[in-house]
Amino acid sequence: MTTPYVPMAHAAPDELPDNQAFWQAAREGQLLVRHCKACGKPHWYPRSLCPFCLGDTEWKPASGLGEVYSYSITRRAGPQPYCIAYVRLDEGVTMMTHIVDTDLDSVRIGQRVRVRFAETEGGPPVPVFAPA
Repeated sequence: MTTPYVPMAHAAPDELPDNQAFWQAAREGQLLVRHCKACGKPHWYPRSLCPFCLGDTEWKPASGLGEVYSYSITRRAGPQPYCIAYVRLDEGVTMMTHIVDTDLDSVRIGQRVRVRFAETEGGPPVPVFAPA
């Protein structure tokens, strides 16, 4: 028996001065990732100081492509099943997200995915991923 994906409501994220560029880019369908100005390394979760060298960071566009690193399908926690996953972006960072627009039983580790943006309840869209 396959389990289809049914869109779920996402809570609106907090828009703060340090993440405003990220959410504006999300509204335009672009995923941003923080990179260090000193050592050049990308990192996720976004922060203003590099976790590797404590240098200043800046937002840079990401390809939006990656692969499923790990995932879990939840079938009993709510009115509909959903898939939460860690996706490793081609840029090298790993982010927690949802896998959407697919039969949940077809999700696999190593599967190529592409970013999509899901509507929220009154805020900017949030990044989710679907099969590439």
